[in-house]
Amino acid sequence: MASHFFAYLNRLRWIKRWGLKRNVVEENVMEHSWQVATIAHALALIKNRFFNGQVNAEQVAVLGLYHDVSEVITGDMPTPIKYHSPTITQAYKAVEAEAEREILSYLPAKLQTDYQHLLLHEHANPEHTELVKYADMISAYLKCQAELDAGNKEFQSASRQIEKRIRNTEAPELHYFMEHFVTSYQLTIDELLSSHDRDLHQTQQSSHCQRN
Repeated sequence: MASHFFAYLNRLRWIKRWGLKRNVVEENVMEHSWQVATIAHALALIKNRFFNGQVNAEQVAVLGLYHDVSEVITGDMPTPIKYHSPTITQAYKAVEAEAEREILSYLPAKLQTDYQHLLLHEHANPEHTELVKYADMISAYLKCQAELDAGNKEFQSASRQIEKRIRNTEAPELHYFMEHFVTSYQLTIDELLSSHDRDLHQTQQSSHCQRN
């Protein structure tokens, strides 16, 4: 019997994010999920290497890939609406959980156990979920900065709110990523290449001085 599971996942590319705002560059759930997965993977490694963590970075990355899968059924619910009131939040979480169970059911029965910790929030590792949440915040921050750099004032308020959430989050791996990686996202390809050439030249000069 044919399974529709991956056909549903493939449709994440058509689910647009930030639906309440005018976007200079539209973002879909599929590309967002990839970005969250790569950032979450980095956060896990940073946590392990610098802050005595013991998390499985590969499992965190995969969880990041699947973290918004329910939106292929529900669509993207803008944050201001999702958290507008406790009643709306509770109702949305119930719809989200039902969508997660439905998507899981599209898999062959023998594979469902392997996927339930990725698709059902209630079965996910809490520490992994937390890192994905941080990556989600960073992704949203990057989106806001990209829109602001393009002159789109629609994202001013969202940018301030997300930046405040990040500042108030006590997670050293999150702040490490913000300090060491986020600035480069604002550079053009020419600026990135120029910076690389400059850094390479400085490294070669330093190496030459050490030899002499």
